Amino acid sequence: MKTADFFYRLPPELIAQKPACPRDRSRLLIYKSKVKVQKSKKKTKDQGLKTGALEHRHFYDLPDYLQRGDVLVFNDTKVFPARLIGQKESGGKIEALLLEPKTADTWTALLKPGRHALGQTLSFSPDLNAKVAGRAQEIFSLKFNQAGAALDKLIDQLGQTPTPPYIKKFAELREYQTIYAKHRGSVAAPTAGLHFTPGLLAKLKKRGIQFEYVTLHVGLGTFQPVKEAEIERHQIHTEKYSVMPETWERLRAAKQDGRRIIAVGTTTARLLETLGATMTGADLRPPLKGHTNIFITPGYHFKMIDALITNFHLPKSTLLMLVAAFIGDRIKNPRAGIEQTRQIYRTAVQNKYRFYSFGDAILIS
Repeated sequence: MKTADFFYRLPPELIAQKPACPRDRSRLLIYKSKVKVQKSKKKTKDQGLKTGALEHRHFYDLPDYLQRGDVLVFNDTKVFPARLIGQKESGGKIEALLLEPKTADTWTALLKPGRHALGQTLSFSPDLNAKVAGRAQEIFSLKFNQAGAALDKLIDQLGQTPTPPYIKKFAELREYQTIYAKHRGSVAAPTAGLHFTPGLLAKLKKRGIQFEYVTLHVGLGTFQPVKEAEIERHQIHTEKYSVMPETWERLRAAKQDGRRIIAVGTTTARLLETLGATMTGADLRPPLKGHTNIFITPGYHFKMIDALITNFHLPKSTLLMLVAAFIGDRIKNPRAGIEQTRQIYRTAVQNKYRFYSFGDAILIS
């Protein structure tokens, strides 16, 4: 399958630089994959989707599209200030983006500039330095002079919010954090969750919506475009996840009851489908802790999720491919799912939706 199939043009002014305020005032595009569009001689902006229908709403309207017994599944990972600014031995400036701890004192990281960094000691403050101890392609290994809780404390004190490069001004960490974030470990926010407010969660709970929380620590690979001409040649990133046993039992029960499982974000979708992909029987418990590198592309059959809330993603990204795969699975036509996704994105651009991490959202059901 061609990577070029997942390209679209986006005017730069549609890349959101700040979250909506309040957060649930962001716009929400509703895509109903099973609704037939009435034929009409008069064309509207929303027509052209032969197997689905679009509605333009706001995120605070989400309860109107959910029903009692639906299960919203959130990723409760917590972003930490993973960007450290320091100096090389030569005195030159260097930036380290921490990715994942390997031991109590060693992290993997991206370095900018990374050339000639191997073997050097990087200084981030009088109390914190790290030796560049190894390298695997663009990923470096940093061995710090601190460890464990003491290291985490210094990172929190010195680090900056790891906002993606298309956000021109570093955001405050609170802006790049979901209100239910709990488990520290992500270098990127699960951005579909940024739209939720305490008031909206209360309204959803009152309506009888079930909430479940899982944890997948989002890595930098989330934002990396696919550079291979054929998507099958792409090596997707690996991310760490965990799910409580009682959470899994409630999800399994909901699935058996025929209730909808709605993933809040592509990270949640990847985790749930990782669990579903490892099941060989209804009573089998999948591994509830580990790492996943599941790459969901058109033609994939979704086993766990019935609906998806997500933001608008970068061209040629694995996240956009997941969205196209989900739509294709809903309409039972992988190739048509790609074209539907392209049409939806064209509609979003025409209607000036805000894109990417701080942008608007879409509900696909």
